[in-house]
Amino acid sequence: MTSIFSKIITGEIPCHRVHEDDKHLAFLDINPLAMGHVLCIPKVEVDYMYDMSEGSLADLWKFTIPVAKAIDKSMNCLRVGSAVIGLEVPHVHIHLIPLQSVEDINFSRPKLNPSKEELADIAQRIRDHI
Repeated sequence: MTSIFSKIITGEIPCHRVHEDDKHLAFLDINPLAMGHVLCIPKVEVDYMYDMSEGSLADLWKFTIPVAKAIDKSMNCLRVGSAVIGLEVPHVHIHLIPLQSVEDINFSRPKLNPSKEELADIAQRIRDHI
């Protein structure tokens, strides 16, 4: 079954893209833990991170580096945290989350509900630093 992320990759479902190459896509989480929360995914649908080849997994992590640095420059944060949970969507994804404290990466916290305009502004700010 096609995941929601595969539909985002094909443009069937819109997203706020912040970075992309031929193998990966980074876009804003529409229900973020913190403003500037980005998801980085491979364009090939793989459910479980450890089913990826070592090279593909390394490439995905390398893809996150400029995205994390752009988040760090564009959002008011102390660090950019990363997390892989893998239960929400059956498609590998790495969360990059601007942090002020360790609580900002607590997935049991209520999610934010930013407007489309806020998301568009944040996406542009991040793109401007890549």
